[in-house]
Amino acid sequence: MRQDDRAPYDRGLHRARVSAYGPGEFVGQESFMTAGEIRALAAQAGIGPGITVLDLCCGIAGPGRLLTKEVGCTYLGVDASASAVAIARERAGDLPCRFAIAQIPPLPAGPFDVVLLLETMLAFEDKDALVREIAAALAPGGRFAFTLEEGTPLTTTERAAMPDADTVWLTSLDEMAASLGRAGLVVTWQEDHSRAHCSVAQALAAAFAADAGAIAAHIGRRALDDLLAAHRLWIEWLHEGRVRKFALVAERA
Repeated sequence: MRQDDRAPYDRGLHRARVSAYGPGEFVGQESFMTAGEIRALAAQAGIGPGITVLDLCCGIAGPGRLLTKEVGCTYLGVDASASAVAIARERAGDLPCRFAIAQIPPLPAGPFDVVLLLETMLAFEDKDALVREIAAALAPGGRFAFTLEEGTPLTTTERAAMPDADTVWLTSLDEMAASLGRAGLVVTWQEDHSRAHCSVAQALAAAFAADAGAIAAHIGRRALDDLLAAHRLWIEWLHEGRVRKFALVAERA
């Protein structure tokens, strides 16, 4: 199965994902974030009625659809996966959401009031290039709201153990702040989600294991094994402090 075919994953994992989150906390996000954390980050970034929001690597856009529905922002979600964007468009229904299929970078022409990047900063090896593009897409006073997997780069042994390790590029808070600073962005808020996301990862891994037969029927046994292996590594790393998870907002001066 091609990894960019998101529909079987969406169908196969849905029941387990719903059961792993607290009531009302699963809104279609493909991440460890909860609905409450998405709302809190949006509030810190000043997302509200009429605010233009660019959501990078939006996937099936659970967070984007939530925010568009609840706060009335002007939303554009971008993702490289055509199948993910197709699901996002279908789920958006009558919501005033727009979507585009594109590799990031480059970014769509701005300016935007807010750029979102949720749970995918780790996928970009060249964070300087990404942040420069984001800063250029922001209006003066615009905000970059994102999550960060914080830590030193993976060792050779860790890369061998992590499925799809070529999409896991960790960086330190200091390095991230320096990268933001070089692009003219200043961190105005941050919050540590490490403990909470370790708990969510544990709940997801348990739910996936409990529903293994049904999930494997949709995505195959090997894909399920890789999914469980990755979650177990994140649980270990978050529990031990090898990796920390942060939500941050940085403002363009």
